[in-house]
Amino acid sequence: MRVDELELPTYDDLDAASDFHAALRELSEQSWIARGALGYAVFDHEAGNALLRDRRMAFPAIELLVLQGVTSGPIWDRNQNGLMGRSGEPHTRLRRMLAPAFTPRAAERLRPQLTALVEELWAPVQDQGRCEFVSTLAEPLPSRAIAALLDVPGDAPTLARWSVLLQEVFKMRLAEVGPQVEQAYAEVREYVVDLLERRRAHPGEDLASVLATAGEKITDDEAAILVSSVISGGTDTTTAQLAHGLRLFAEHPDQWQALREDPSLIDQAVEEVLRYEPITPFTARIAREDVELRDVTMPAGTVVFVCAATANRDPQVFEEPERFDITRDRGTSSVLTFGFGAHYCVGAYLARAEMVETFRYLAPRTPDLALDGEPVLGPTTGIYAVESLPLSW
Repeated sequence: MRVDELELPTYDDLDAASDFHAALRELSEQSWIARGALGYAVFDHEAGNALLRDRRMAFPAIELLVLQGVTSGPIWDRNQNGLMGRSGEPHTRLRRMLAPAFTPRAAERLRPQLTALVEELWAPVQDQGRCEFVSTLAEPLPSRAIAALLDVPGDAPTLARWSVLLQEVFKMRLAEVGPQVEQAYAEVREYVVDLLERRRAHPGEDLASVLATAGEKITDDEAAILVSSVISGGTDTTTAQLAHGLRLFAEHPDQWQALREDPSLIDQAVEEVLRYEPITPFTARIAREDVELRDVTMPAGTVVFVCAATANRDPQVFEEPERFDITRDRGTSSVLTFGFGAHYCVGAYLARAEMVETFRYLAPRTPDLALDGEPVLGPTTGIYAVESLPLSW
């Protein structure tokens, strides 16, 4: 049966719910799929994983622009030709260009710099015993990490400013900020072209050098688009995940104490944060042709949102899924926080490295970590941000 012929629950008012996860859990218990204003949400791990891996499903970057009235111009061109706007072999070719800078080995190479950055950002508040965590560390660290990735350490503030503007493409308000976004794209292109020229003369191991020495495999325009994707995709997301991580530990002091007592739990701790509170609760995909799943046909053009917030707590996959527990070995069960398949987050290793180095550095230095006021959480659509996180220790 076609999905649009089914009687399904709806999920549009979830942000109004007093408990976002409880509302999602109730929906997922009613059906594995629900209807919303922009498409359908799929809740369980098996179905979500299948859709993310299906090469007939693509990220609806262009459709999101059309919904905002953008059908031509610089923003259209950049996204149509960008990493998120392409699928199949064109998408794979661009990912190959980025791959050398985002391997586990590349993330390991950056760890000493990440630790130094965390130490530098934390030093002013260490002896105060309290801080607002987002502005102190979660916000500045990712842009500095991207600057380290590009080997342009002094340019982190500029990258942070560009990131905020480039993310506007997915916040459904281009009618208000379109000119500023266009200006950001132009500035990034000029910046990257200049950086590529310098790296061709003096290459290193950074991302800009990787792109600069790729020869005819990539044009300057494509390189600029890829760097734009890295800037926009590697900052707000990691900021949110770092902040949610510290929020969870402040709300579960026994887990922070466990990490303080046993630093070897650090990798499990990061995976548990990613599982328990994914900062993209819904990951959008669009069917490029008819897709059938569980005897339900999703016609070409159907937009589906894979719900990592429920898939990561699927009781068929995770034991005691509603319990935040860094001491529990979850085995090989995969979380869907970074997606899966062709559009799996290219910066996943770097994001994990930033979380590992932050938690590892802070745990022994912040005994009795606690909330120092109510966290201010953003909407759960798009990137689920923490706007303010007051902490004490």
